[in-house]
Amino acid sequence: MLSQYMEQIEAVGLNLFFAAIFFFIGMAIHDVLKQGNVPKFGRYIVWLVLFLGCAGFIAKGLIQLSWESSGIG
Repeated sequence: MLSQYMEQIEAVGLNLFFAAIFFFIGMAIHDVLKQGNVPKFGRYIVWLVLFLGCAGFIAKGLIQLSWESSGIG
């Protein structure tokens, strides 16, 4: 039974791995911004860029899911 769902398990594991990587990147950026005394405007720009990267990853996953469910990919 496990071999039937191996591809799905790998996909879920990969998505969880990327979520963990985004979390750790966010924690590292938070620490660097805190210790570097970065102005508020600079902090907002950094967090905006990080959010857009994460949103792009999520959008890619949703597009891939919709294409695979409709039979395109």
